[in-house]
Amino acid sequence: MQSLKIAPSILSADFSRLKDEIQAVEAAGADWLHVDVMDGHFVPNITIGPVVVEWVRKVTAIPLDVHLMITDPDKYAPEFIKAGADWVTVHPDTCASPKATLEKIRELGAKASVAVNPDVPIKKVEGCFVDADMVLMMTVFPGFGGQAFIPDVLPKITEVRKWIDDHRAAILVEVDGGIKADNIDRVCDAGGEVIVSGSGIFQTPDYSETIRRMRRAVGQA
Repeated sequence: MQSLKIAPSILSADFSRLKDEIQAVEAAGADWLHVDVMDGHFVPNITIGPVVVEWVRKVTAIPLDVHLMITDPDKYAPEFIKAGADWVTVHPDTCASPKATLEKIRELGAKASVAVNPDVPIKKVEGCFVDADMVLMMTVFPGFGGQAFIPDVLPKITEVRKWIDDHRAAILVEVDGGIKADNIDRVCDAGGEVIVSGSGIFQTPDYSETIRRMRRAVGQA
C-alpha cells in the first residue's frame, strides 16, 4: 500500500471559524483538504462555490481536492481551478463528454478525478479511468455529510484497484463516505489510498489524535 493520504472534508467543519478549523487539521497531519461542492440540482443540498475555495486557498498550502456534485461541471470546473483547486472530481453522467471534461481539467493545470456512486457499476464508468488521475469511490450517496458507511461498496473498491493494477495505471483510489478510525482499515485493505473523512475528524475532540488513530489502524502511524 502506498502512503496513506487523509483528506478532511470541510463540509463538517465549523464554518463560523473555518480558517481556524482548516489550520487545525493541517497542523494535525492532514495531507489534503476535501471540498464538497453541491448545487441543489444534481444533489439536493447546496454548499460551496468558487469564492469560498479561493479564500480557503489563501489560508492553506496543502492540496485542495474539490468534488463537483453539480449538473454543469464543464461550466464551473475552470472557475474552481482558477480559485485554487488542485484536484477536481466530476460525475461522468453530468458530462456531455467525460473524456473532454477530464482533458480540460488537466489542460487547466489540475488533476482530474472520476466519482463512482454506490449504485453505479464499475463497467459503466471504467472507460473514463484512462483519462483520470484518480477514481473517487463513494461509500455513501452524495448530497449530505454525516451519513453511515455502506460496506457493500468495499468489493467495488477492490474491483477498481484491480483494474488499475491490471492496466499498470498511475491512478489513485480515493474513498469518501462515513469513514472513521474504526473502519478505515477495511477501506484501505480494499484498495483505498486517499481517505476523505468529514464528521469522522471534525466531530472528534482531538484532530491530531484522530488522524494518528487512522494511521495506526492501517499500520502507518
